[in-house]
Amino acid sequence: MDSGLFSLQAKTGPLSRDLLLEPSKFGLGKLPFKSTPDFATRMVCGYCSIGCGLIGHLKNGQAVGLSPATEYPVNMGMACPKGWEALEVLQAPDRAKAPLLRNKISGILEPCTWHEALTSFSERFKGIQNKYGNDAVAFLSTGQIVTEEMAFLGALAKFGMGILDGDGNTRQCMATSAVAYKQSFGFDAPPYSYSDLELSDVVFLIGSNMAIAHPILWERVLRNPNNTKILVVDPRKTETAMAATSHLPILPKSDLVFLYCLAQVLIENDWVDSEYIQSATHGYEEFAAFVKPFTPESQSHLIGLTPEVIREVVKIIHEGKSVSFWWTMGVNQSHEGTRTAQAIINLALMTGNMGRPGTGANSITGQCNAMGSRLFSNTTNLLGGHDFLNEGHRQKIADLLGIDASRIPTRNSLSYHEIIQQIEKGKIKGLWIIATNPAHSWIEKNALFRAFQGLDFLVVQDMYHSTETAQMADLVLPAAGWGEKDGTFINSERRIGLVKKIAKAPGHALADFSIFNLIANYWGCADLFKEWKDPESVFQILKKISVGQPCDFSGIKDYLMLEEQMGIQWPFSQADATLGPPLVSRRLFEDRRFFNEDGKARFIFESPRAPLEIPDLDFPFWLLTGRGAASQWHTQTRTGKSQVLNKLSPKSIYAEINYQDAKDLGIAPGTKVRVTTRRGSLVANTSISHSIQKGQVYLPMHYVETNCLTLAQFDPYSKQPSYKACAVKLEPVRPE
Repeated sequence: MDSGLFSLQAKTGPLSRDLLLEPSKFGLGKLPFKSTPDFATRMVCGYCSIGCGLIGHLKNGQAVGLSPATEYPVNMGMACPKGWEALEVLQAPDRAKAPLLRNKISGILEPCTWHEALTSFSERFKGIQNKYGNDAVAFLSTGQIVTEEMAFLGALAKFGMGILDGDGNTRQCMATSAVAYKQSFGFDAPPYSYSDLELSDVVFLIGSNMAIAHPILWERVLRNPNNTKILVVDPRKTETAMAATSHLPILPKSDLVFLYCLAQVLIENDWVDSEYIQSATHGYEEFAAFVKPFTPESQSHLIGLTPEVIREVVKIIHEGKSVSFWWTMGVNQSHEGTRTAQAIINLALMTGNMGRPGTGANSITGQCNAMGSRLFSNTTNLLGGHDFLNEGHRQKIADLLGIDASRIPTRNSLSYHEIIQQIEKGKIKGLWIIATNPAHSWIEKNALFRAFQGLDFLVVQDMYHSTETAQMADLVLPAAGWGEKDGTFINSERRIGLVKKIAKAPGHALADFSIFNLIANYWGCADLFKEWKDPESVFQILKKISVGQPCDFSGIKDYLMLEEQMGIQWPFSQADATLGPPLVSRRLFEDRRFFNEDGKARFIFESPRAPLEIPDLDFPFWLLTGRGAASQWHTQTRTGKSQVLNKLSPKSIYAEINYQDAKDLGIAPGTKVRVTTRRGSLVANTSISHSIQKGQVYLPMHYVETNCLTLAQFDPYSKQPSYKACAVKLEPVRPE
């Protein structure tokens, strides 16, 4: 495969591979001094789940620049635009520098002391609980803070404050993959290492625009020395699809039918690994009978590909010696995302593409610490992948923490959207939001606005006082950000990496860890956390909790060992440590043993379901959403602070429209278009494109307007929102 030019295709013009390798050409990563820095330290980036290693450069004790760590096994000397500018966004003028409390008379958020803020926090939340019950207060957390802070928050809220319900914004990105892995493998266990991208001879990407969402991984695809076939399944001709061997433009939300067709053809031709199926899986015969009707000839009209194309895809998979299947939000954010992810897993299992180099059913995570959240946030799982419903698990955690087991809830938390529903019903009166911006990011956000207005008390803990959510708060707690505190992140390939404090938080802002510590004191439950002295002490506690679990990392001695080994993938138990240092790159299931009781993976399947909303006469277009540029991140809360990053992506929202649709509707290039759903409308700049199919329109997720349109439909198993598709109509906006 040609490993030459790598194009990110930002909307402002093409960005070359030089952006990753020589960012100074674009104004990124410049250090404001010429001499050698006084000190340099390696740390993990705080944006996406890839977990790149960065070098923080310090002069006179102050952080003055960042560069990629050349030897770090994740990124090997590369960084995307967000990583180069990660330090810059800490200096934004709208940083929250002091607690802000809303004046009951003027209605304005006004600065106050930490004592006033935490007194108000405790008194008002306790007042709500005393009047309405413990379940009248909830929290919404994040995949952005370090693992030790996540664990402290979950333990404080549930064991100390008596809060029963709390969920994280990883529900918006990774819940589907977590549930799919648990049901199929017996534990939430992504099986791969990034090196598999360089070892495959077939790379199958579905619902993943890797070149934009995860450009460092895309660069690793380009490093693959094999004559690799890259298959990209996506309704839209994304930047990744443009560079693929084959782009398979299926119809929106036809993923599950398409994957079942692939399985049917494999079985029909006896292109399956019978020995692997027999030794390592359970339920294959039932699955084979289920997919028998899903022939390409009978289903192609639902998929949008010809039977011949579908069969050619299957042939490529069959002929591959090492096939890796990769997915991200295009699969996860679906009304049937869990079963779609499991259909991908089924393909890997039935062809024996699991546990070998260059193989796997591989979910790429979204946020920097989504994996840490999945294992240790104490939201919908008890710490360390344990179960709130299991009495033995509750007692184990209680004994390890030295607390009474009666403090641990005996039921699972409500999921994110169920918490919102309880607010709408008036059942939840108080809400604590940490490091997330749901007033921008939540699906069908107009309904969320109405719900939040009915709260008695809303607390937002964030780096910035200017977010849409913080502006609605009764109390804002100023938090330190990445680079201003210590801890660990766990990336998509299960690698635990270090985050370091290289800058001082502005004003009176504190690390989330310190805020949780103060809250424990003001609430009166500090004795429960007397051993939780600092992030590394919590890391040692989490090690003990992990023992015996699939994610056991008790063989990691301390932070220094993580530093020396440049991150360590779990599992790495005490027994593993006796065998020597961990390998740089490790994958799961090499022994064909999974985490279910019988050691076998499960084939799980279900009949496809139509989404709640499809195009009709009134709303004749599919709306697709996704990432718009490699330089922007989620709600732009951080990346929007960088002048350089803003130059690399459009400032205002734009809609990609097929050239024929634009012609039919009289929409000219450079004009504005109104995009309307049954929930609202917005006006966007028009981008007429051949990358979008006729009958479809595309909006980037980064703009605050987008989620006025999205449809609140949820996967029944993962409870993840289906952001990616709904019905809209288009109208040209005439100049006044």
